[in-house]
Amino acid sequence: MHHVEGVSHAARGKGICHEGQCDFLIAVPVKTFDSGDSNRDIHTVQVTRAGEFPMVEVRTRLPQTDANSSSIRADLQVQFAGQTAEFHQVEFQLTKQGSDIHLAGTIPCKLTDFKIEPPTLLSMPIKNDIPVKVDMTWHPQ
Repeated sequence: MHHVEGVSHAARGKGICHEGQCDFLIAVPVKTFDSGDSNRDIHTVQVTRAGEFPMVEVRTRLPQTDANSSSIRADLQVQFAGQTAEFHQVEFQLTKQGSDIHLAGTIPCKLTDFKIEPPTLLSMPIKNDIPVKVDMTWHPQ
């Protein structure tokens, strides 16, 4: 089995803070993930039913004071391929860059978290792990 990475630069999000809590929603169109192999990317869109469920959505709620920390642990709710999975205490590193916040971490997803059967290649199953590396900058307004 080989290692494949896909990248999307189309993530968009919104955070709303009230009473010391911030609710965040980040959404990414599935079709924007690029692995460098168009055949693989088309197959990924088919297997994940992106025509019916075109977006990956991540939701979380954090204390507003976490923006001043160097790391956070977040409980995430991820919707993908028509399924919702929860990931608890996912660690992210935060770096302030002026008023912006750079966020980096990995969501430990598996295909089976979203009821996607790992495909096979020449009768050998592909790994179930699909860790999602997050590397983004939040621009508060």
